Amino acid sequence: MRKIIESTFVSLDGVIDDTRPSTASRAEPHKWGQPYWDDDHVNYTTKVMTDVDAMLLGRVTYEGLAEAWGGQDNPVADSMNKMPKYVASRTLTEATWNATILQGDVAAEVAKIKEQPGGNIIKWGTGELDRTLVEHGLVDEFHFWYFPVIVGAGQRLFEGAGFDTTHLKLADISRFESGIVVHTYVPK
Repeated sequence: MRKIIESTFVSLDGVIDDTRPSTASRAEPHKWGQPYWDDDHVNYTTKVMTDVDAMLLGRVTYEGLAEAWGGQDNPVADSMNKMPKYVASRTLTEATWNATILQGDVAAEVAKIKEQPGGNIIKWGTGELDRTLVEHGLVDEFHFWYFPVIVGAGQRLFEGAGFDTTHLKLADISRFESGIVVHTYVPK
């Protein structure tokens, strides 16, 4: 069975993104995280992506990544652009960037995708889709990238999640010279 790997950036005060509509644009991960992106960051991402052959994304992350990567022409972008993407959205009616919109019961659709042959599935960003995935026990690994920054405002990790307490087991810790610490957790 394919694994779903959740990978998300988190500030030390738990911020994962700006609020929507934006009232704290400084909380956007590409603004507070960028100063820490270095060779360690690239090497870790490359290692995680080695066994990945598909992406699972919520609408907001899908739109942001499609805009950021869709027009680039380099080996990393080429790989991301070619990779199949599954997008959970109640508002999108069509998708580009080699994406398929998941219809109906998202948890059931994701469970079917996990049963298909193939490599791991990366799930970038944490948001509304994660509530469904965690509630239905569909995430196999969580990679929380803790950045050495306090943002002070914005959407927090699993804010308003609404699912039951979920216990995890620490599987690994990776430390980067920049101060980023990635905690890898698996379900208990």
